[in-house]
Amino acid sequence: MSINPQFPPVAGGKNSEESTIDGQELKILVEAALTWLKTNQQTVNALNVFPVPDGDTGTNMLLTMQAAYDEIKDSGERNVGKMAHAVAQGALIGARGNSGVILSQLWRGFARALDNYDRMDVLKLIAAFRESRNTAYKGVVRPVEGTILTVASDIADAAEGVKESVTCLSELLELVVEAADVSVKRTPDLLPILKQAGVVDSGGKGLFFILEGMLRKIQGLPLETALTTVQPLAAMELDHAMETVEPGQDFEVVLDLRPSQPLDLESFYDALSEMGTSIQVGEGDGMYRMHIHVPTENRYKPIDYAMTLGTVTKVAIENLIAQMESPEETESHLTLAPVEPGQIAVVAVSPGSGISRIFASLGVAAIVEGGQTMNPSTKEILNAFENLPTDKIVILPNNKNIVMAAQATTDLTVKKVAVIPSKTVPQGLSAMLRLMPDGDLDNVVAEMTAALTDVETGEITTATRSVEINGIQVDEGEVIALHNGKLIQSTRSLEEACLGFLTAAETEDRERITLFYGKDISKNEVNSIADVIRKTYPSHELEIHAGNQPHYQFIIAVE
Repeated sequence: MSINPQFPPVAGGKNSEESTIDGQELKILVEAALTWLKTNQQTVNALNVFPVPDGDTGTNMLLTMQAAYDEIKDSGERNVGKMAHAVAQGALIGARGNSGVILSQLWRGFARALDNYDRMDVLKLIAAFRESRNTAYKGVVRPVEGTILTVASDIADAAEGVKESVTCLSELLELVVEAADVSVKRTPDLLPILKQAGVVDSGGKGLFFILEGMLRKIQGLPLETALTTVQPLAAMELDHAMETVEPGQDFEVVLDLRPSQPLDLESFYDALSEMGTSIQVGEGDGMYRMHIHVPTENRYKPIDYAMTLGTVTKVAIENLIAQMESPEETESHLTLAPVEPGQIAVVAVSPGSGISRIFASLGVAAIVEGGQTMNPSTKEILNAFENLPTDKIVILPNNKNIVMAAQATTDLTVKKVAVIPSKTVPQGLSAMLRLMPDGDLDNVVAEMTAALTDVETGEITTATRSVEINGIQVDEGEVIALHNGKLIQSTRSLEEACLGFLTAAETEDRERITLFYGKDISKNEVNSIADVIRKTYPSHELEIHAGNQPHYQFIIAVE
């Protein structure tokens, strides 16, 4: 094994001091894990099961790890237990999405096992992996195998299995990384939906990269190697890129390129990595879209370089510093419900300004921006209600991937917090109709939770890749319809997708249809589809609202 000479304590040996690490050395490993996960962020993002724009597991895990490292980056703490607890605290407050929350629970268990120890040896690391697994499983109401939980369990078992024979931390970590790799590869055998989609579990893959990053640091291997894969063009999430702007990167460059000959991806990434960071590359129909953050002096270099490879058909350059200094209008202008001490205050997560206005009109006291591909952190949700003048809080996540982050806030506040498990915007709006600010908290929570079943939810979006799931063949770029989160149709027409959902939702037996249209669809197209719906369901009430949500042309509620 090639050992990094700058990291001798982890390099191994039989002597106790040589086979232990302290808090500062753990910090080095955490930074390495963060760096390697960042290098492989888009690989993890591309492993989404459904062909919808929600490939955010890599981003969520990265931002969670970034928050964990930010908590310790300036710390001089040498006690490994105290350092681990700081990592866990940072991960908890920065956790995003289900994968980020589970990752924070893994760190919590890791820290609990190390407690207040000065240094960590092989046996303590084995105990830390074991407690990581146990804590993460306890934190999930209904654990599902074939996920990051399975990988954490297999890691713990692999470590336990060699505790009598391994005395070197680096050797143990190498065995654990191998076990994680094997575990990730078998996730499709445990979770049929992964096998249908032809992918492995994204959260498990992210955990593998975290551990592999630590091992690569010990072995002296590079942590910022070139990526050699591209994501589908429709899967690129450039709106999220602002969340990870690095110091010194002043401009964002996005360009479309039609190469004159097959693109050597490794060389392409190598060249771009010399110019800047936050590199994303998408491909579709022979055209490549490239995204990069660069310092001022490099703002034209990606364009000049791309022109040597073929025809540049479109270029956009944005000043990141100006964007951060002059942010776009936020939800702060909304007239939110006033809250008196002792009343129930509702915090709602909203994916669009139009939807936020509707929540505000129904009595929401605080709005957190977020939704698909932009899951808010635990801290962002916490900050939304900590200063409200009441100790009775209800949270509406309105997205299945935000529920766990909302629930995590209960560990960070003395207020009474109840999370209504709303997985869609229509469910959240339905729950708001039963809010009684002066009512008993438990009774109101029960009523609001019961309201989730009063509405059927439709989501209309564009497929980010080709796949066959549940017998439905989806081609990249087609319009797909989801009914209560389940893929039910793929078609070339927005109109057909909307009507397909309405049929599946048994709209004939309901009374009201509400359309929330997204920011990327024209009003003329909305009106045209609405006319067809009126003719198909002439006796139904039809409401139309500008939701202004990204990614989804329509969110539909049927009541």
